[in-house]
Formats: sequence, structure tokens, C-alpha cells
Amino acid sequence: MIFETKQTEKAAVLFDGWQESLIWSCLQNVMGKLYVDSLESPVSAMIALGDFRFFAGKPHRELVLHQIETKEGQPAILVPQNGQWAELMEVCYREKAQKVTRYAIKKEPGVFDRAKLQAAADSLPEGYVLKMIDEPLFNWSREMDWCRDWVAQYTDYAMYEKYGLGAVALKDGEPVAGASSYSGYLGGVEVEIVTREDHRRKGLAYACGAKLILECLKRDWYPSWDAKTKWSVALAEKLGYHFDHEYTAYEIW
Repeated sequence: MIFETKQTEKAAVLFDGWQESLIWSCLQNVMGKLYVDSLESPVSAMIALGDFRFFAGKPHRELVLHQIETKEGQPAILVPQNGQWAELMEVCYREKAQKVTRYAIKKEPGVFDRAKLQAAADSLPEGYVLKMIDEPLFNWSREMDWCRDWVAQYTDYAMYEKYGLGAVALKDGEPVAGASSYSGYLGGVEVEIVTREDHRRKGLAYACGAKLILECLKRDWYPSWDAKTKWSVALAEKLGYHFDHEYTAYEIW
């Protein structure tokens, strides 16, 4: 059987050493769900937050097949702790499991050059303005398919105000790009950057990302970054981050 639990301390050891802020969010009971094979002495566990599922401990078939639904049009992203979990995912989902490479970015507090970031935030092209996400922008973002992930993991604006943060670029009063917190944990956020297709390649993501990082630093928060593509890695490095390593995940549609 599979159990959902809020008693995260019993399963936390299974995730030891995993430098992933979404895992921290769940283990800190900020957001996300924890599933285990036993409430008393778990040896297998899965953390589910947004589109992501992280698997740790002893490979467990029921966990791999449990709760993989995500929002329409988006895959579930299954992240195995090791090769044994990966093999089980391939056995369970066969052709439905699309193996992908993602890119982990180093978590290095103190690495950022504030002057450089301020110059980046000030580099917004003429005709655009930067604004932090307030309650009206939070509610607006929830209704937009292209940028819903800026706020989707937060139940309401009060939760976002406590655990989230975001900066958007406006054109004629309408958000067209932004950097926000996909998720939040005690002491930081996971960065989510999206630019509307018709406003790309104008440096908007760079400016919004810089603004978000600066605002995080003001709060003594760490802006964690995980990259889906090499473009995202390049943007992260431009903002002051450093690449760490590649890792395997599976997209389940």
C-alpha cells in the first residue's frame, strides 16, 4: 500500500544529499506531497510537487505508478534517485516513458554580483516596464496558460506573499515575460522563467531573472535554478550561476 504523510522526518533520510529545492519544500511541509510505503518505517518514498515526482530509497513499483497526473498538456516529470529507479520507470511505462536529460545548477549563496544584476534588470528594452507580482498580477497569472507556472503551486496570494516572489515585464500594461517562484521553501524559491512567444529574444528573461534574484537577495532568500534546456543553462550562467551536472528524468504523457 501507499500512504500520504505529513510526518516527513521519518522519510527525510531517504532524500539525504539530494540538492533539490522542491524536495526541501515538501520535507519542510511548505508545499508538495510525500508518499511512502510505510508510515512507521518507510524505505521507499516519492515527493510530488507540481509536475515533478522525486523517488528515493528502495525502488517500489506502486510508488512509480502512483499519482502521476498533471495538468492537461503537460507531462509528469519523474526523477529517479539512481539507476535502479530509472530501470523500474522504464519497465512500468515502456514507450510512454520519454527519457530526457536535465541540467542541475550549483547552489552557491554569495556568488551573485549585485551591480551586474542591477545593470541587467535596467537593460529592459524601451517600451517595457518591470513590476513585481502583486495580488492582481497573481490572479491574472492563474488564468493564463502560458505563464500559470509562475503561481500555480500556491493556493492563494497570501501563500505566495509568504513563500513566493516574482518580477514581470509589462508591455502596454500587460505581462509578456516574467521570472517567478515555481515553488518556495524556507529560505528560498525555485526560479521559473517564461516569455510569451511573440516577445522572445529581446532580453526580457534576462532582465526579469536579474530582478527576481536581486529581490531574493534583499530577503536573504536563495533563488534556486534547475534547467530543462541548454538555453536555460546559458541564461543561468549569464546571471551568475554555474553549471553542476546532467541528470536523467522521464517525461510521462
